[in-house]
Amino acid sequence: MKIKVLGTEAACGTSTSNGSNFGSSTNSGTTDRLVSVETSANVLIGTFTLKASGTEVVSKDASNEIFAANAEILGVGVATSS
Repeated sequence: MKIKVLGTEAACGTSTSNGSNFGSSTNSGTTDRLVSVETSANVLIGTFTLKASGTEVVSKDASNEIFAANAEILGVGVATSS
């Protein structure tokens, strides 16, 4: 899978009121952290645990937002192609 970076890496928000959609588009810590995905209206879609020093590609609608239990979780918008 090829990944095209679409923006600058930024810290995830840490609550439902400050999630990010990463411009409509790595975990730097040593502790497992909860990550949540929600609609732009703050309706929770789901959660997952990001393992310490792990990375994930999250597929979401452009307007959906992501927030994490700690600001050490970083994110950047990407596009994928095969």
